[in-house]
Amino acid sequence: MAKYTGPKCKICRREGVQLMLKGQRCLTEKCGLKKKKNVPGKIAKRRGKLSEYGAQLREKQKIRKTYGVLEKQFRLMFAEATRMKGMTGANMLSLLERRLDNTLYRMGFSASRSQARQFIQHGHVNVNGHRVDVSSFVVGENDEISMAEDFKENAILTEAIKLSKAVSAKPEWLDVDFEKKNGKVLRLPRREDILMNFNEQLVVELYSK
Repeated sequence: MAKYTGPKCKICRREGVQLMLKGQRCLTEKCGLKKKKNVPGKIAKRRGKLSEYGAQLREKQKIRKTYGVLEKQFRLMFAEATRMKGMTGANMLSLLERRLDNTLYRMGFSASRSQARQFIQHGHVNVNGHRVDVSSFVVGENDEISMAEDFKENAILTEAIKLSKAVSAKPEWLDVDFEKKNGKVLRLPRREDILMNFNEQLVVELYSK
C-alpha cells in the first residue's frame, strides 16, 4: 500500500495547523511547526486568497492527513458516512475516530497514529480477544482492545504510555487501564469528543458537487 514517507512536519506547515502527526511529541517543545511556521517551498512565493473549492480541498486534505488515510480509503469512508443516520460530516469523523489505529493512539498505547499502525500490523493488538492486524478495522461500542501478552512489557510501548500520561487526557468515549494494557469502547465517539479544529461541512460540500 502506498504511503507518505517524507517529513511529517512539512505536512503541518503546508496546512498551517498542528495535525498531531507525530502524536504526543507535537505537544512538546520539539514540535517542528513551533520552530518553523513558514509554508514549504520558495520563500518568495506567497499564497493568495483561497477560492471556495481551494478551501474545501485544503480542509479535506487536513482531515485525511491527520488520520493518515489514503484518498481511496477516505472516499469509501465518506460514502459509508452518507448511508448512516445523522449528519454526514459528523458520521465521517466518528468513523475516522473509530479506526483501530486511531483508537489505540487515543487510548495512549502509542505515541502516534503511525506507531499504532506498526503495532497493529505486527500483530501486537487484540480486539475482543482476537488478533487484528488491519489498521483500518473500525471498532464498535463495548469492544475491548488489549495489547498482546508477549508485547506488554515492550520498552517502546512503556515509553509511549509514559509520554501519554504526561501530556494528554483520555477521551470520554474510552476506558483505559494502563496497568493491564487494555481498554474498552464505552460508546461511539460524538462530534464534541473530537477536539481538532475541523470544518467537516466543507468536505461534505466538496463531495456533493
